[in-house]
Amino acid sequence: MTITSGTPTPIQIAQQLEQRVIGQREAIQEIAVAIAKKLTGLRVGNVLMIGPSGTGKTTLLHAVEEMLAADPSLAVSSNVIRIHANVLGEEAERGHAGEGLLLRLIERARRRLGSGASVELLIEQASHGLVFVDEVDKIRTVVGGQPNVSGIRAQEALLTLIENEAVPLRLPDWADGATVQIDSRSILFVCVGAFEGLHDAVYHRVTAGRDRGALKPVTVVEDGRVRNELQFSLREWLKSEDLFEYGVSPQFLSRFDAVVLLDALGEEDLLRIFTQGQESALRQSQTYFARLGIRLQLTPDACRRIAREASRQPRLGARALKEIFRRVIRPFEYDPRGTAAEDGKIVIDVAEVDRALAAFRAQNDAAAG
Repeated sequence: MTITSGTPTPIQIAQQLEQRVIGQREAIQEIAVAIAKKLTGLRVGNVLMIGPSGTGKTTLLHAVEEMLAADPSLAVSSNVIRIHANVLGEEAERGHAGEGLLLRLIERARRRLGSGASVELLIEQASHGLVFVDEVDKIRTVVGGQPNVSGIRAQEALLTLIENEAVPLRLPDWADGATVQIDSRSILFVCVGAFEGLHDAVYHRVTAGRDRGALKPVTVVEDGRVRNELQFSLREWLKSEDLFEYGVSPQFLSRFDAVVLLDALGEEDLLRIFTQGQESALRQSQTYFARLGIRLQLTPDACRRIAREASRQPRLGARALKEIFRRVIRPFEYDPRGTAAEDGKIVIDVAEVDRALAAFRAQNDAAAG
């Protein structure tokens, strides 16, 4: 689906994003609403996304960028930049974090519109930009119980941009080097991070910490056996205070209208990513073999076996798929013609997957011994 005219609705935006992002329906819907509001000219509350590695945070940001860039009618909202939070921290230590970010927006607008675009137009594009801050958890105000100066300054710099209608900025020399005032209130910030350790900290709080006993065991019947089990979900138990203790300042957190938690990917989501994802390791490998005149096939059971193995590593998410598939496919990629059948096919079944995984475990056991 391609949006061709008019301001797209949240449903249209979500449908577009779902072509790239599998699962994470809540995050997609939240971003779709924010983008739809922004495209109508409204000031939009910023979004903070929290999710384990490999759950699709970066893929979602790429999907938004591609969607906006593909539609000329959305030009003013297509001024998108991505920046790593650590870069903001480094620039904040030099006192230029906010300035550096605005200059990136202006440079991005110039690349899109051409060197002949007026400075006024570039400033307008910058003031309506969309900024993706990746790994925002890396600018914590506290690390190991000690103040983190670069994190404090980076959060303060973002706060200045988020809430300020007159940010002074010295333009580059190619724009005469003049100092102008930029209204940054219309910039939409989407900050994402894995927040490693947050899950364990909240779990400890409700099981052994100050809220001990809050998480009650539930009775589970499986294979005719009855047992009690603690079923913990970060979404259900996360409080603002947990983020404050992690190192997100109250002032910084208050500037986000939505805090979205991404789910760990289950077996079914991982199977869809592996077999249907546009950038899946399977598709990339199939393209490699196709260029050699070889057709690579995996049986449905083999694909599911790989997805099931990846689901046992929830903190790696989709990245686990690539690592597991690499163990299976590497011998075939190393010697394509030697491993292909006479009809030019390579067919991998579940037995082959199991052999590869068993060999990997044996190798690890030998190294550990």
